[in-house]
Amino acid sequence: MHEKIRTLLPVTKSMIREVKKVVVGKDETIVKILLAMLAGGHILIEDIPGVGKTTMALAISKAFHLKHNRMQFTADVLPADVTGFSVFNKASGKFEYQPGVAMCNLFLADEINRTSPKTQSALLEVMEESQITVDGVTHELPKPFLVIATQNPIGSAGTQMLPESQLDRFMIKLTMGYPDLSSEAHMLKSRHNAEPMDSVKCVAEETDIVALQQLVDQIYVDDRIYEYIASLAAATRIHPMVRLGVSPRGSLALCSIAKATALLRSRDYVIPEDVTFMLNDVFEHRILLNAKARIASCTVGQVIDDILASTKVPDLGV
Repeated sequence: MHEKIRTLLPVTKSMIREVKKVVVGKDETIVKILLAMLAGGHILIEDIPGVGKTTMALAISKAFHLKHNRMQFTADVLPADVTGFSVFNKASGKFEYQPGVAMCNLFLADEINRTSPKTQSALLEVMEESQITVDGVTHELPKPFLVIATQNPIGSAGTQMLPESQLDRFMIKLTMGYPDLSSEAHMLKSRHNAEPMDSVKCVAEETDIVALQQLVDQIYVDDRIYEYIASLAAATRIHPMVRLGVSPRGSLALCSIAKATALLRSRDYVIPEDVTFMLNDVFEHRILLNAKARIASCTVGQVIDDILASTKVPDLGV
């Protein structure tokens, strides 16, 4: 196990280095996206236009040599555009499947909250089962399969909220934000007479991601860590400011992210710090506040901080 970690971890460091060539000043965001990839989850990035969400996804696909497709979601995009459709072939006398844009390794769903609920729901089976069913025939998606969806903040022109069932399919939700002054100046300089994306090199293959995901599955989790994760999730369901708490799928997501975090930190076992590192990113979009919270101007982040402070941290003696 330790030998496999030592062999494959340099791949993750190389990937981070390559993506940093085009996404400046967002090192923590890059690491979190990588962790979600290793955990086999999908990523939702919510932010204003123009901060590098699409650039991030394209750089990752290039660094890992992933087949990627991008779709700009608008009101007229149909579910069949995502999943594909059957066409009758006169020569063979049979219906043949024509793949949709989701048939790839990395599917970039740009501005997902600008399309209709019907099209949004077409992604549910794709994201949850890694397969597409058209006319009763199931088509397996290539491995690895990852969805990076972007959405503009609710309230922007032409946007509508994703249903809770769709949000729950995303392992994490991130916000990139504006770059700081020095990072933005560096970005402007790097684009003076060159395209930074051209400098991104392929440092791994899709098989390396699959191998890393298999390593994540083998990371040891103590029973006390399982109880800690379950306690954090359960606390969201009984908190006085919460209307809808974290689902069991959210608990599974947190456990997977914790194992991926341990792997990236060169360990084959999980400690409490691995659980809390991305707690907000896993839990925040799964929690709905009640009227009491709105009256008190309480945020989801404050609720999570309260739960974290009041939940006993297990002592593993390490």
